[in-house]
Amino acid sequence: MRLSSFFRSRRFAPTLWPTLGMIAFVALTVALGNWQRHRAAEKQALEDAFNAGTAQPPLELTGEERDAAPLLFRALRASGEYAAARQVLIDNKLHSDRPGFDVVAPLCFAATKRCVLVDRGWIAQRAQRSDLPQAPPPAGTVTVSGRAVVPPRRYLELRYEQAGPLWQNLDIARIAAASGLDLLPIVIEQSDPVAPSDTLVRDWPQPEFGVERHWSYMLQWYSLAALAIVLWLKLNWRKRNDAASGER
Repeated sequence: MRLSSFFRSRRFAPTLWPTLGMIAFVALTVALGNWQRHRAAEKQALEDAFNAGTAQPPLELTGEERDAAPLLFRALRASGEYAAARQVLIDNKLHSDRPGFDVVAPLCFAATKRCVLVDRGWIAQRAQRSDLPQAPPPAGTVTVSGRAVVPPRRYLELRYEQAGPLWQNLDIARIAAASGLDLLPIVIEQSDPVAPSDTLVRDWPQPEFGVERHWSYMLQWYSLAALAIVLWLKLNWRKRNDAASGER
């Protein structure tokens, strides 16, 4: 069918409610696509920061640091003494499908009186859950090496109730408030080897940023918006007799 013949036999005759429905659907799917695009950009920035941080030489912490961004994913070294009484166990941590805890202790700098949380590693849960494992940090001045990370600020928590050293989530602000310590805004994931040696497991997975997943979702939402417009256009080009009947 030639174009001129198509326009002689049909005309564009959209109706109100289907048009409003299409506009609402397109607005929703475009908004969701934009959100996924924004999330992809955020994740890409994190991945770029990880690649840049891991490529740099180790940085010596002084305790004066206030901003987490320049430290994120950097290899760090820190010297100080552990505040052993403030060590906590982070619950619900799995290693090789075995339940256990992450052992987190504040390492305090002598010069500044500030501290940084060190995730010393994973320890298995005992037969009785109420029997918490013991992994005291070494006494005296130690030097810790590891990678700087920032714990997730959003997490699922049914209730906020800490029982002694057992914590549901690694939250720097809450641990600072509970301990009274001035904590740096990062956590060091300690790496092997350690001195003196211990039995904690330090097997830190590489972070999964999921950039491609967000781009895929973005394309899906935008495609749905485009499909809705195409269908609306197609369904509203009517034969002239049908269009006239619909307007009466």
